[in-house]
Amino acid sequence: MAHWFRAAAPVPDDQALQQALLTYAIDMWLLDCSTMAHGYQFSDPDMQMASLDHSMWFLRPFRADEWLLLDAECITTAGARGMNRANIYIVDGRLVATANQEGLMRRHDG
Repeated sequence: MAHWFRAAAPVPDDQALQQALLTYAIDMWLLDCSTMAHGYQFSDPDMQMASLDHSMWFLRPFRADEWLLLDAECITTAGARGMNRANIYIVDGRLVATANQEGLMRRHDG
């Protein structure tokens, strides 16, 4: 799964805030890699999903209000859990961050 994204509005020039926004965005999207492998998505009404473990490594400065490329993949799904990883690049191709996330994903009767 790969897609381009950026913050919808200008973000103050504070690298900690830039990192927090990226972490939030990645936490929201990365679990979809696990559900897509089974034909489901986060927005399905019978899906229960939660982030169990999420790690980020920030490799160089970036701006969350400039275009970033998320290149993510599902490593495995088993036992109602999914393991995913991602690389995040800026427009010129430099890697600015990496992420790993383990998440709960299960369908329920609803």
